[in-house]
Amino acid sequence: METLSSIECFVRTAEAGSFAEAARRLGLTPAAVGKNVARLESSLGVRLFLRSTRRLTLTEAGERFLAQVSGGLASIQSAVANLASSQGQPAGRLKVSMGVAFGRDYILPHLSDFLARYPAITPDWHFDNRAVDLIGEGFDAAIGGGFELPPGAIARQLAPAHRVLLASPGYLARHAVIRTPEDLARHDGILIRSPQTGRVRSWPLRTADERQATLELNRRMTMNDPEAACHAALQDLGITLVSTVHALPYLQRGELQRVLPDWYVDTGSLSLYFSAQKLLPAKTRGFIDFIVERFREHRWAQRFDARNPMAATTEPPRK
Repeated sequence: METLSSIECFVRTAEAGSFAEAARRLGLTPAAVGKNVARLESSLGVRLFLRSTRRLTLTEAGERFLAQVSGGLASIQSAVANLASSQGQPAGRLKVSMGVAFGRDYILPHLSDFLARYPAITPDWHFDNRAVDLIGEGFDAAIGGGFELPPGAIARQLAPAHRVLLASPGYLARHAVIRTPEDLARHDGILIRSPQTGRVRSWPLRTADERQATLELNRRMTMNDPEAACHAALQDLGITLVSTVHALPYLQRGELQRVLPDWYVDTGSLSLYFSAQKLLPAKTRGFIDFIVERFREHRWAQRFDARNPMAATTEPPRK
């Protein structure tokens, strides 16, 4: 097991490009990671890294060794994870990434049910509006959209990722009627800045029958958080564009209404990301099955679909 730990330190260091980043991902100190790699080099009798004050670079032998062991390491870790059980149940730390609002509104309310089914699993859930490095950061799974799919990972589509225009009944009552996308240019926009780029992206509007139009709103204010934009819209301050995931609670409560309900923005898919390894840890498989089950029971795929304007306001049947 000592050799296995050294190999894992080597693989994570090669992936991260530094002892410090590998240590962060492994929960160790940089000194411990460096010593493990040095111990492995001594045991093998070859140098795996070229070290300088600025960076680590794999030697030719290191590149060959990485190609040979990285897949085997994942298989061994999966086998160990599957054996780490309590009375035959999936067990262990389950590291998952999900968006802040999505996780809080749709996944966290089901945590007690998940733990009742899998009491030996310890959730380590990260609520963050970013596309994480699934493999490099050691996540068992992630839920979101717009992820770059790295080698060794797969995505299971859960629902369409659509955005819709929202405004309060008060704003709509006091401003000019909006009948076409061209009418939007005369209305105040609560625009959302990308947290990654700092820019407001220009989105094309479309309909279910493939009509398209340009989305133009008068920039009244800019936010970097969709929940903040919705709260500004609640104050009758303008029209905002948010994902149906964020829009659904406000539509159900009648606090906000869809503007041009036949029109929406298509941003791809909301997906569940996880490792493509054949021997998936039981804890990860249990989480995947649980999430897919909840999506089916609550008809979230249909309710997040902006092509059905009434779906968002319709509650799923109670069991």
